[in-house]
Amino acid sequence: MAPEQQAAALQTIAIARDRLREFYGATESDPKVFVCGNDNCYRKIGGGKSRGMTLLNLALFLSAKGMTVTIASHEMSHIELHTRIGLIATVRRDVPQWFDEGVAVLVSDDGRYLRPTSSPDRCLVEPNSELPTTRSAWIESAASTSLYAKAACRVSRWIAAHGGPSAVPRLLENILAGESFERAY
Repeated sequence: MAPEQQAAALQTIAIARDRLREFYGATESDPKVFVCGNDNCYRKIGGGKSRGMTLLNLALFLSAKGMTVTIASHEMSHIELHTRIGLIATVRRDVPQWFDEGVAVLVSDDGRYLRPTSSPDRCLVEPNSELPTTRSAWIESAASTSLYAKAACRVSRWIAAHGGPSAVPRLLENILAGESFERAY
């Protein structure tokens, strides 16, 4: 990457980290961050058509097109959530994929799926159906539907009904302590 690309990438990552801290109050994750300056680099690391991806709670990979605050903070949100529930290669604690994605949309303040923060209800699409709970089911369905908007709506309404953003860390603490998602939720 050219020096100006590197500087822009560092600034984007810093702002994305600020969004994460603003939502959670503090961060517990400290992932390695890899940024590709071109499509060929991203393809070589397995990126495919996505703009960003994570490896558990260990690393964040961003394509050149994904070097935006929205994409970086969305992916960092996944890493933070996974860190807080103790998700590592040998331990699996189940948080439904729709919840993980809904939180990530809120953290990233993604205007494609949310109304502005000044709106009393940020929902663009009603979550009137079951949302995929597994990563594989999410990936199968996400490309052809408004799942991100539905997940963000469900999570934003849950947060509003449970005292604001601090409800998410409380829920994750309970899951880390061994409580099921359904009971903690």
